[in-house]
Amino acid sequence: MIVTKNLTRKFGDLTAVDGITLEVKDGEIFGFLGPNGAGKTTTMRMLCCLISKTSGEAQIAGYDIDDPEDSLKIRKIIGLLPENVGLYNDLSAYDNLDFYGKLYECPETQRKENIRHFLELMDLWDKRKVNVGSFSKGMKQKLAIARALIHDPQILFLDEPTANLDPEAAKKVRDFILQLKKEKNTTIFLNTHNLDEAQRVCDKIGIFNTHLLASGTPEELEESVWGEKTIIQVETVSEGIIEALNKLSLLNMVVDNNKITIDVSNGEEENPIIVNAIIEAGGKVQYVNRLSPTLEDAYLKFVRGLD
Repeated sequence: MIVTKNLTRKFGDLTAVDGITLEVKDGEIFGFLGPNGAGKTTTMRMLCCLISKTSGEAQIAGYDIDDPEDSLKIRKIIGLLPENVGLYNDLSAYDNLDFYGKLYECPETQRKENIRHFLELMDLWDKRKVNVGSFSKGMKQKLAIARALIHDPQILFLDEPTANLDPEAAKKVRDFILQLKKEKNTTIFLNTHNLDEAQRVCDKIGIFNTHLLASGTPEELEESVWGEKTIIQVETVSEGIIEALNKLSLLNMVVDNNKITIDVSNGEEENPIIVNAIIEAGGKVQYVNRLSPTLEDAYLKFVRGLD
């Protein structure tokens, strides 16, 4: 659905986006995860045909972002929540959505149904006649999300969708994103630096800082850090226990006081064998924990180059 090859954007001597190559499949939620200033918004603006590329290629649903005729077709099938919401403050919430629905040539009946649906969903129906200029940042953010969806787009681009939202509203937006994927198979490209948000909603994640550092499912990115470890606390680590564990040809083992940390490739299969060896050597196991890397570990590894 979204394909890029060496996509690059420069502003003078500054390279904001450096040779991105990626693919987002139909119906997939792809999270672009990176720090502020990484070039996420610039990438999204290129994909939405709002700014031109410097070099490279990109196609949206088979349309070329660099072709003038294709760019018009792209704009019709996408919805965009930009970094700055850009609403008309002198118009009411209802009139803002009605205006954009007309721009997208959304039929009147469908337009009215969608306006009511999304305003109710975002808890704004009671404020539909109020001018947007009096709205809080969070209310404007929710209205801008409704605007991006008013024409039932095939592809949805969301730039920090839960920014300015309270925890309850942010959860509602995350749940709605998952609902769109499930019910309408909407392809969603999500810019965020919120690790928890990316973990909760994304099928795949690209860790990005000017260029693409890594990509994969959240689980694949986590496993790329250092795999899975098992922590076993025993009453006393004896020489007999160490000898018994050494016979198992373990990947790596670290003993700290009475805590044993072991690298495992398949904990469900290996842990029973390890625990049994400790017990047969006379050890008393107090607890067994699984220690897995987090998305935060992966993010820091790739963005900051931490081990």
